Amino acid sequence: MTEGVKTYNTAVEATLEVMGGKWKPVILFHLTFGKKRNGELLKLMPAVTQKVLTQQLRELEEDGVVLRITHDQVPPKVEYGLTDYGWSLKEILHLMCRWGDTHIERVYGPNARVIHEGGAAGAN
Repeated sequence: MTEGVKTYNTAVEATLEVMGGKWKPVILFHLTFGKKRNGELLKLMPAVTQKVLTQQLRELEEDGVVLRITHDQVPPKVEYGLTDYGWSLKEILHLMCRWGDTHIERVYGPNARVIHEGGAAGAN
């Protein structure tokens, strides 16, 4: 924890400080369905680069919402999962997804397609 007083104009700023940006909410959303390996996350988010994914996962670890699980085996196996603190974000992430589904339907109608966890199209 840094010294000094941290000032926020609204608590939303504190939330976005941890889970804001293009990829962090998406990573966290996918982890609400269970632990994932690096390669699984890359498949679920084909537009993200390995470098950015690694950076975002490290930052989420530092913030205490993601846990890096290393299995002692050959070849090495690493999984990422939510910490207990990270699980507290599940409801807001799923609400964001539902709002996004509504927004996409409202703006694009049948001209948009959303692929959700497990490859199923449509709402959660």
